[in-house]
Amino acid sequence: MPVSLNIPFLLSVAGAFLTSAVVAATYVWPALRTWPRHEALRLLAAFHAFRFLGMNFMVTGFVSPEVNPVFASAVGWGDLTAAALALLSMAALSWRWPVAIPIVWLFNIWGTLDLLNAYFMGATKNADPGLFGAGIYIPALYVPLLLVSHVMVFMVLMRAKSAEATP
Repeated sequence: MPVSLNIPFLLSVAGAFLTSAVVAATYVWPALRTWPRHEALRLLAAFHAFRFLGMNFMVTGFVSPEVNPVFASAVGWGDLTAAALALLSMAALSWRWPVAIPIVWLFNIWGTLDLLNAYFMGATKNADPGLFGAGIYIPALYVPLLLVSHVMVFMVLMRAKSAEATP
């Protein structure tokens, strides 16, 4: 059975994306782009270290027991993996490991695909947002913030190393 569109939820997510993008473009990116590459990436990865929160989708009571367990498991384990990769990225960047930048690429690609997959599964695996309980704020607010920050990580990763200190 296909999921019916939940217009208020979709508008909430769209509003969070728009606001996240505007705040990032207006306040975060102008400052962040002047930072050294490793410092900017470390800060952005730190934001993702909290993605262990997605594990709560596997906790009955936090979400309804009617939430599709395939969806809940994918969200939970995907987010935990992203959080672990974010922490590994922070360590690698802090200690200037030679593999720091490839680890950040891995974290950022995994994290982005994981979030997009969660939205796709939510739309196709009958994950009614009304069943998310306290977890409603994760896809409605936190995921848009995370996706916008993933875009900023890609922007930092792709800028020329020689342009690191250039505003």
